[in-house]
Amino acid sequence: MDIKNLIDKAIEAKQYSYSPYSKFRVGAALLTLEDEIITGSNIENASYGLTICAERVAIFKAYSEGKRKFKAIAISSDDANFCSPCGACRQIIWELCGDIDVILIDGNKNTKTFKASEFLPFPFGDENLKGVKK
Repeated sequence: MDIKNLIDKAIEAKQYSYSPYSKFRVGAALLTLEDEIITGSNIENASYGLTICAERVAIFKAYSEGKRKFKAIAISSDDANFCSPCGACRQIIWELCGDIDVILIDGNKNTKTFKASEFLPFPFGDENLKGVKK
């Protein structure tokens, strides 16, 4: 796994951000089990609820291309602080990617790596639905 390349792709993905309202660019790069990198950037909308985060763009794009197994996701912003995934992205990462590495990249290209389970320590997933009576 070439982590440096994954980090570079997440940083590069920020240039495709559509963030005219917040001016907060985010780029994400998702590493598949086959070492393919799928990127995404945040896309804002004047109706803020319709905005989508870079992480979900990358994951949904990967899923729409038939990718289902992942090793890591890198998330980059221009902020001097690390930009961690929002709650919705944490749930999507957990359910669609599993306990992968989550690499945060700050505006100075410093990194911190976590497991997805560290962001969502008591997750809700498909196993919770197995006991539901129909």
